[in-house]
Amino acid sequence: MAAKTETAPATMGTVASADGTTIAYEKVGSGPALVLVDGALCDRGFGPCRPLAAELADRFTVYLYDRRGRGDSGDTAASAPTTTPEREVEDLRAVLDRASEENGGGPVAVYGSSSGAGLALEAAAAGVPMRALVTYEAPYVAAGWKNPDVDHLAVVDGLLTEGKNGSAVGYFLVTMVGAPAFVPFMMRLMPSVWKHMRAVAPTLPNDIRIMSGFRVPADRLSRIAVKTLVLVGGKAAEPMRDAQTAVAAAVPGARSGVLDGQTHQVSAKAIAPQIAAFVSA
Repeated sequence: MAAKTETAPATMGTVASADGTTIAYEKVGSGPALVLVDGALCDRGFGPCRPLAAELADRFTVYLYDRRGRGDSGDTAASAPTTTPEREVEDLRAVLDRASEENGGGPVAVYGSSSGAGLALEAAAAGVPMRALVTYEAPYVAAGWKNPDVDHLAVVDGLLTEGKNGSAVGYFLVTMVGAPAFVPFMMRLMPSVWKHMRAVAPTLPNDIRIMSGFRVPADRLSRIAVKTLVLVGGKAAEPMRDAQTAVAAAVPGARSGVLDGQTHQVSAKAIAPQIAAFVSA
């Protein structure tokens, strides 16, 4: 068996979004371009994208970027009012345009996880050019969700206005995501992790807006003209499974798949082959 080719070190770059905001990215690997889109509270140095990029870098030129208000990208807490789903779609378009320019032109493939999957779907529905789209567990929910009438955006906005960033993170993790109540306490015992989460807490409202009240926006998704693969973990709760079924049904021609044994925190080794096979087909 041939030895795996060594991957060159990642290189950094920035690109200006439509409103002039600086979006930071890094790229690693070689081959067709693939852009990864993170979910809530994550950036390229904190979350699943870097391990996934390492798994894919022998087959793709992988771009991972800091979403607006995170990491080295602009629009921090001081200017958070300029963060909207529309601005984040423009940010993703800017990264895709740069990836296309640097890799011979033409549309670029996209992978999005969690609310990053929601953002990628919104971008595709808005007509942002993509070669292929793979999503993992965009966190829409079915009508029978346990908290269907709670205005989560108002709660999180209120906590942030009061300067209670830690409480906003705890509310998101426990009440919205469904993590056990002890998780925020455990996070506090990891100072660097908790510091990061508190710092990016002001970006949470936009993840909530992107997710359209956590109901599948079937009408908008029906506009997508990109070949799409919708994935869900085998250990996902029923509302999450139902939501991914609804997403796949709404996107014309979409395929769906289940990753056995996987939770919302999907293993890079488990999902990388699925992404590679679909994007390369």
